[in-house]
Amino acid sequence: MDSVDFRPERSQYVYTFGGADPVKRVRPGTLLNLWSEDAFNHALTSVNDVASQVIDFRYLNPQTGPFYVEGAEPGDTLAIHVVDLVPARSWGASAAIPFFGGMTSTDRTALLQQALPEATWIYQVDTAAKTVGFQARFGDFEVALPLEPMLGTVGVAPSGNEVRSSLVPERFGGNMDTPEIKAGTTVFLGVNVEGALFSIGDGHYRQGEGEACGTAVEGAMNSTILVDLIKGRAPLWPRLETDDYWMIVGSSRPMEDSWRIAQLEMIRWFGELFGLHEMDAYQLLSQVAEAPIANVVDPNYSVVVKVRKSLFPAAYAFDGMHRDLRSRAAAR
Repeated sequence: MDSVDFRPERSQYVYTFGGADPVKRVRPGTLLNLWSEDAFNHALTSVNDVASQVIDFRYLNPQTGPFYVEGAEPGDTLAIHVVDLVPARSWGASAAIPFFGGMTSTDRTALLQQALPEATWIYQVDTAAKTVGFQARFGDFEVALPLEPMLGTVGVAPSGNEVRSSLVPERFGGNMDTPEIKAGTTVFLGVNVEGALFSIGDGHYRQGEGEACGTAVEGAMNSTILVDLIKGRAPLWPRLETDDYWMIVGSSRPMEDSWRIAQLEMIRWFGELFGLHEMDAYQLLSQVAEAPIANVVDPNYSVVVKVRKSLFPAAYAFDGMHRDLRSRAAAR
């Protein structure tokens, strides 16, 4: 198995999907050991830091990549299996930023009111106990929460020569901010350009569903991922698979359209997996779907529609690619 280690220099960070030259070429089946910076670009390191004063908003959500996958062509499917995620720092940061978040007015939901108070929270990581520690800024409360690393962004270059901000989730993946992208998950993305040009970043040490205030416990991440290629069969929207679930991520506004996208794509996936007529798939999905909200704060909102595999006869999406990647990762 080929293996590539890559830690970008600051000058190599990218802030878009599309529009950037690849940093490396990799072959399908390559194991990548990658380092990524936190979404704040290391601007928040102390509770005394004020986001609006220290963050350069042009350089949020730096990505590691893009990587050119040899043989990838438009219409193919890129499979990105998350083998392991390990915090690269002993602390993570979160913040309340003016007019950003799910519980404040924003530039799109414009109201005649003042911004919520700005504040920064620093979470200490206890790797032995596998916890992140919350400390209240406006009181004395403390609690240790489970460490649950995830990647906020996984994406490929969009179609149509588009260049999209790394803050945006769309059908190319991007800033989906779902806790489902964790160790053990395979992400399937449709390839839009030669080489796919995929990037990852936005490590979270943990995040609640919805990412309500707009920021998770943001932190630099060491990511081990295994990349492979499926010729043809490109999904229209990101598909995720774990040992227990099949999932679709829809991203749009308003939020119900994100849900509708994911519902429709799962209906289509049922057709592929079980040969179901779309009305039968629609009826069945109505009885088994789970629909966690991924984010309510990005330029598009993301909703996950997921179904538990144990409810169904054995079926193998993309000819069992997830199971194959899991086996190869375990044997590496």
